[in-house]
Amino acid sequence: MTVCGVVIEPSFTIASVPRHMFGTLVEHMGRCIYGGIYEPGHAKSDAAGYRQDVLELTRELGVTMARYPGGNFVASFDWEDSVGPVAERPSRLELAWRQIEPNTFGLNEFMAWARLANVEPMMVTNFGTRDIADACNLIEYTNFPGGTKYSDLRISHGVREPYDIKLWCLGNEQDGPWQIAQKSAVQYGLEAAEAAKAMKRIDPTIEIISCASAWRFLPSPNTWQATVLEHCYEYVDHVSLHGYFEPIDGDRAGYLASGLVVEDIIDAAVATSDHIGAKQGSKKKLGVAFDEWNIWYESRFDLDELYARRNHTWEIAPRLIEDAYTTEDAIAFAGLLMSLIRRSDRVASACMSELVNVIAPIRAESGSEAWRQTTFHPFALMARHARGEVLRIEPKVEKVHSATYGGVPAVDVLATHDQESGGLALFAVNRGDEAATLEVELRALPRMAVVEHVELGGDRLDLINTEAAPDRVTPRPSAGHEIGQGQLRAQLPPASWTMIRLLPEQRQADAGTVR
Repeated sequence: MTVCGVVIEPSFTIASVPRHMFGTLVEHMGRCIYGGIYEPGHAKSDAAGYRQDVLELTRELGVTMARYPGGNFVASFDWEDSVGPVAERPSRLELAWRQIEPNTFGLNEFMAWARLANVEPMMVTNFGTRDIADACNLIEYTNFPGGTKYSDLRISHGVREPYDIKLWCLGNEQDGPWQIAQKSAVQYGLEAAEAAKAMKRIDPTIEIISCASAWRFLPSPNTWQATVLEHCYEYVDHVSLHGYFEPIDGDRAGYLASGLVVEDIIDAAVATSDHIGAKQGSKKKLGVAFDEWNIWYESRFDLDELYARRNHTWEIAPRLIEDAYTTEDAIAFAGLLMSLIRRSDRVASACMSELVNVIAPIRAESGSEAWRQTTFHPFALMARHARGEVLRIEPKVEKVHSATYGGVPAVDVLATHDQESGGLALFAVNRGDEAATLEVELRALPRMAVVEHVELGGDRLDLINTEAAPDRVTPRPSAGHEIGQGQLRAQLPPASWTMIRLLPEQRQADAGTVR
């Protein structure tokens, strides 16, 4: 049996887990908004049209931030169309996904929903068909108190207090050939610098996120990022990264090791940013906004065919990439989030893409209640329990073969330590086809006891949750652990994700939760 050894030393820390790690994307794509978070007339919708079942699951999911309004959608979006009296808003052809945008759900509806969901907004400006003036007008509308054209326009729309939005993305995937108004690195870098300067003169408290290269398979992605930053390094605060993953030719070990690719992407982006910073003699360090990530069966979606379709039917909220996720997908998904958390030293924010229906952890249909996909569960548990400091650990474990990546560690482990409660949270992915034993040395901590041990996977990895069977796949409690003499030993089923939470025995005794 594979054995994975880990030593816990609470003083060996990487960084605190940032609150913005558990963000999501709310895009005007497919049925994410219309038929997702917003559906007037649905039995579960309130008077404003917000689906309460989706809202409740969003809170349960633990989302802390929502990126809006896209995504590719934003590159042809006129934000002015989405505010003011609904009856006066125009319907528009939406070019990214070839759908009709009715604008019945717009900027102010999103902000009202965000308050209900208790999430912070991350706003994306149109850097495709619009310009710097548009970005300035938008931030004047959202963040300026009043007495000017666009702040008074907001007030006339019934919103007296400014929204005070702090996180701003300068466009989306601007080097992608699929993008409306794709830009060269020089063009984007120059425009990003000027936009950031202007926007920060309106509100110096905001943080600006610059595009890096949109896709790791594009030619020379790090060169594109370096060229951009040559022009705008001193004016921006973070670089945006995206990454989507799917199984490749049945290589399960490689699929469950997709998080290693996430870390490679982050390392390359950080090295590129730091190189430009050093080259320019800057003392600042840029953060990473990994603001689109997920499992996406991209090979099933032919974007070129969508764009080339001559007899295309334009409609509101068509069904687009509504992937149904298996247990195996949820394990790979968990590994992605573990890798992002592990790099909390540079990853300041991350957005799982998207929230509802569109490659999403939440699914919703018009005739029923919303339900949780398999990927919902690891996200919710890590959002709830990956708190405090990410610990620096060096798991000792053998490698398993991956046809895609060669040898990969058979087990991946993430540990976080909450100094306030003394709690330790362990998250582990067993990438192998055999059970493994996790051995954790705890001698640097007070006497600990397990308060929760759950696992996902091990068998029936092809199962999915559906409208008819919404709870077919859920994390199951496990008693497969023992603790004593400063060591925890836990069994990890083959091809699985596991969470184990521990607290100091005295705290548990006080709370009556010793197991």
